[in-house]
Amino acid sequence: MEHDAEARRGFARMGFGCKHYRRRCRIRAPCCGDVFHCRHCHNESTKDGHELDRHAVQSVICLVCDTEQAVAQVCCNCGVRMGEYFCRTCKFFDDDVDKEHFHCNDCGICRVGGKENFFHCQKCGSCYSTTLREKHCCIENSMKNNCPICYEYLFDSLRETSVLRCGHTMHLQCFHEMLKHDKFTCPICATSIFDMDKLLKALDAEGWVVCNDCRDTTQVFSGVAGHKCCHCQSHNTCRVAAAVFP
Repeated sequence: MEHDAEARRGFARMGFGCKHYRRRCRIRAPCCGDVFHCRHCHNESTKDGHELDRHAVQSVICLVCDTEQAVAQVCCNCGVRMGEYFCRTCKFFDDDVDKEHFHCNDCGICRVGGKENFFHCQKCGSCYSTTLREKHCCIENSMKNNCPICYEYLFDSLRETSVLRCGHTMHLQCFHEMLKHDKFTCPICATSIFDMDKLLKALDAEGWVVCNDCRDTTQVFSGVAGHKCCHCQSHNTCRVAAAVFP
């Protein structure tokens, strides 16, 4: 009997859902009363731009038997598990457990990628890969901003994000697109996004000019963005007005 019940709970796993999640239920939006596969489907359909509060969802509709009921993992009518992963706090369901979901109490939402692979940075206000522990520049609430390239809100975005050397964040896909266009500085603060030394060593080797007036040969250090900084040796510079001294 227990075997039959478990088989029933697993019925039609990965058989329903939308482009965002595979799940065996839909949710009723508390804000407008309409039914959607997930909060992202709701947010993409609204004309006035209002967004669904995931924590406020009170009822779901089983896609196997079409029974509307209070939020729970198992359907009260047909016994189907409406999501292999279920978070009661976020009212979240997903059949694709390969994503390795976990709920972060500090973020207040569910993340993917395995809890053991992430830590929550209190200053940045989000979960980061453990490879960045003690190795990233903290910026307060860095993730609670829009991507500087596509302007999508980063904190709960479904797309993977990248943390730059300066601490600012953006989508990893947007980061790669930026590199394709030969942009090697942070769009927000203009700090180099990685160590440019290897890329720009050739500039030092060829940094000689001849003055057209005095015919003297002089070595200069110029870079893609400007002249080389004599303090830190970076080529990521730009022209400014001369300093004014008292």
